[in-house]
Amino acid sequence: QVQLVESGGGLVQAGGSLRLSCAASGRTFSSYSMGWFRQAPGKERTFVAGINWSADSTYYADSVKGRFTISRDNAKNTVYLQMNSLKPEDTAVYYCAASRQSIVTFQTTRYDYWGQGTQVTVSS
Repeated sequence: QVQLVESGGGLVQAGGSLRLSCAASGRTFSSYSMGWFRQAPGKERTFVAGINWSADSTYYADSVKGRFTISRDNAKNTVYLQMNSLKPEDTAVYYCAASRQSIVTFQTTRYDYWGQGTQVTVSS
């Protein structure tokens, strides 16, 4: 069982930065691939970024490439999402998720555990 708790969301102006954190419980965190997803009001939850257990493979949605960076610290059981050059269209609730699969996946159904989400609002 893995419990995930996100933090770091908030209100920021366009062009600004935020760093999201996701703290995980459980001694097997390092064996999970991790992903960040987001969901805007009235829209589906979509993949933002993912990282495998060893942090040597990362993947990003086209909309965030070059602006967002995912990383993890297995010693701290934490995964991060550094978000730079934020745009109003990045406004959403951001969720972290853990997958038992060794390969990062874009599909929400492949993730076994989810956090409660943290709100990110980017003003224009």
